[in-house]
Amino acid sequence: MLLNSNQIQEIIPHRYPFLLVDQIIELEEGVSATGIKNVTANENFFQGHFPMEHVMPGVLIVEALAQVGAIVILKKEENKGKTAYFAAINNCKFRRKVIPGDTLTLTIEIIKSRANFGVGKAIARVGDAIACEAELSFMIG
Repeated sequence: MLLNSNQIQEIIPHRYPFLLVDQIIELEEGVSATGIKNVTANENFFQGHFPMEHVMPGVLIVEALAQVGAIVILKKEENKGKTAYFAAINNCKFRRKVIPGDTLTLTIEIIKSRANFGVGKAIARVGDAIACEAELSFMIG
């Protein structure tokens, strides 16, 4: 493990229940990262989504990917102490349900970057199966 949840909270402003990354296992600052989210039955969103069949909301999978992307960008020396904000979500596709007991492997690779704007290719996997893929754009403020 490269970064645990306490170290992640030193980089991004998210806190429970909205911190959706448990650890970072690979990181190349400004380039790419891989994070892990262990999905458990006691996640608060499962109370309403869906009570009879727990499915992690797709928007939260995308948010988890974005949090890993924010870590990639905000670990760069010139971005320390700043915040990364969503600018766009493009070509987002959901390929399988994410349920309690799944481990989400969250990868993002920055494919475009300027001073305060960037784009990352993001993929969430459960094992070898793709759960979600998207192109995420962000602004740094």
